[in-house]
Amino acid sequence: MIMSQNVEIKAENLVYAKPRLLTDKVMHFCPGCSHGTVHKLIAEVIDEMGMEHDSIGISPVGCSVLAYDYIDIDWVQAAHGRAAAVATAIKKVRPDKLVFTYQGDGDLAAIGTGETIHACNRGDNIAIIYINNAIYGMTGGQMAPTTLLGMKTVTTPGGRDAGMHGYPFKVADMIAHLEGVCYISRQSVHTASAVRKAKKAIRKAFDNSMQGKGLSFIEIVATCNSGWKMSPVAANKWMEENMFPIYPLGDLKC
Repeated sequence: MIMSQNVEIKAENLVYAKPRLLTDKVMHFCPGCSHGTVHKLIAEVIDEMGMEHDSIGISPVGCSVLAYDYIDIDWVQAAHGRAAAVATAIKKVRPDKLVFTYQGDGDLAAIGTGETIHACNRGDNIAIIYINNAIYGMTGGQMAPTTLLGMKTVTTPGGRDAGMHGYPFKVADMIAHLEGVCYISRQSVHTASAVRKAKKAIRKAFDNSMQGKGLSFIEIVATCNSGWKMSPVAANKWMEENMFPIYPLGDLKC
């Protein structure tokens, strides 16, 4: 029996279509890395908002730095940790533009802590996209401010110790009380459902920016299977079991 090949493919079901604003450059990220998925979501949201000619992304140092190679909008590269300060300046000069930063935890939660906190406190009309994979991915897998207690890294081979290294830095929780921050959401992209929620959060953050509501902060709890020395599947499982209890998903402020 020959089955008919006339299958209707509805536009809303084309979930794997390449976003128009993603370039054709092959991404350098390790297999299983969360960065590529978040890039796709940002490109989709900007395209759906019709802001491709009015968006300015700020990329600092780390795995996130080459975002300008993959999303076809205007980009400015900032010094390590200074993305929020650069975004503030650009938004002040061009309040009509959608201005956002794209940063990792080694950048934002370490050398960039001061710039981040003060941008949040001022309530600058920017959006911060923050990738938290609990490790320094680009430079070899050293301990980051977000590294979990007991987690082994290149610089904590015996596991992170609170007495020696302090506790995991929960940036989103810390800034939640600041009046200038209008929206904080912690999401992930490890499942299809999580991807949809993350995209919704990014869209809300970008809308807030254009409506002048203040600063929006989107944390993406992510994997670094290369730095964690795990397969992509094992990294996702480890993240669910170990990172989500410390960095629970959902809106912290809205």
